[in-house]
Formats: sequence, structure tokens, C-alpha cells
Amino acid sequence: MLVQGFGELLYWVSWGLLLFSLFAFVDSAFRREDAYRAADKQTKPFWLIILGLAAAVNFFMGILSFLPIIGLIATIVYIVDVRPALRQVSGGGGRWNRGRGSSSDGPYGPFNGH
Repeated sequence: MLVQGFGELLYWVSWGLLLFSLFAFVDSAFRREDAYRAADKQTKPFWLIILGLAAAVNFFMGILSFLPIIGLIATIVYIVDVRPALRQVSGGGGRWNRGRGSSSDGPYGPFNGH
């Protein structure tokens, strides 16, 4: 009974890791290439390869293997370090950007047409 519960826990944790790495992969795919350079991070293809490999490893291997742990670390680095830097450079993210200025703001404040 205990072993079955532990197996079910590992099943759900592996699904969570897969979804986490897929979210990071999709998020990195939708970011602009120049934002990676402006944020002084690795290139977009680099992160797409790393996060794609992390998602593939999480899908095909068990959670107790060594490679999914490396993929988890890479995904955490992207989510905690790269993603916030990309959002800062590109002006935030969509509907969550309310109250931080408008689309007509320039580098020195709002553009008033004069």
C-alpha cells in the first residue's frame, strides 16, 4: 500500500515536472530573439534546445534518473533568472503589465507629440 502511494506520488511529480518544463519551453519560444541579447543572456536557440531537451527527458525518463534533475535545474534557471530579465527588457508581459506605463511611453517618459 505504501509503495503504491509512493509510485502514484512520483507519477504526479513527473507530470508536474513535464508541465513545468513545457511551460518554460513555450515561454522561451514566444520571446523575441533580440530580448535575449538585450538582457545579456544566452541566445534564444540555446534556451529552446536546453528546455526542449529538458521536456523530452522528463517525458521519456523516470523522475529518479539523473538527467531529469539536470533538466529541472535548467528549467529553474530559465524561470528564475532568464524569464524576469526578458520581461524587463521587453516591457513586461501582456495583461499583467497594467499600471506600468502605456505603449506610447518612450525611454524618457510618455510621448506627448510635441
